[in-house]
Amino acid sequence: MLKEEINKALEVLKSGGVILYPTDTIWGLGCDATNPEAVDKLLKIKNRPAEKSLIVLLDVDSKIQSYLTEVPEVAYDLIEYAENPLTIIFSGAKNLAQNVINNDGSVGIRIVKHDFCTPLIQRFRKPIVSTSANLSGASSPMNFDDISIEITEAVDYIVDFEQENRAARKPSTIMKLSPGGQFEFIRK
Repeated sequence: MLKEEINKALEVLKSGGVILYPTDTIWGLGCDATNPEAVDKLLKIKNRPAEKSLIVLLDVDSKIQSYLTEVPEVAYDLIEYAENPLTIIFSGAKNLAQNVINNDGSVGIRIVKHDFCTPLIQRFRKPIVSTSANLSGASSPMNFDDISIEITEAVDYIVDFEQENRAARKPSTIMKLSPGGQFEFIRK
């Protein structure tokens, strides 16, 4: 079942589609983070202004340097020792769709540890966008049942995994990390 869902989601991502999927935090909308048309499609579904930042998910920290001009050494320690899902905003984004990169050249990246996301990203071999599965301005869905019909009807594929999970979920901690290694919390 899990393998089947990964294969279906993989095909949608490869074709430039948008998926609705469970993550290590809350349910998300996802697409190929290197495909600007797919990112535009996701932004339209979410009704989100392009200048609002998006985050990308990777399966292992060794891939970070492929998407940044420079990775502060402390980043690897922060990722390794984080007790909860941690999104780090880095400067100097590269090799991503321009509409994923913030106006200041930064990008938020999270190394995901999740039964569905990790193997999906591993097989896709590219980062995927992750943004909460809600219309812009609405509250983030804590469970699958909280996702609006506007979202479910607009995506190309809804992953059939963890839909019944009612465990309390919350968004990731967000930290901004400067090239010199200084950091500040944006969301705890």
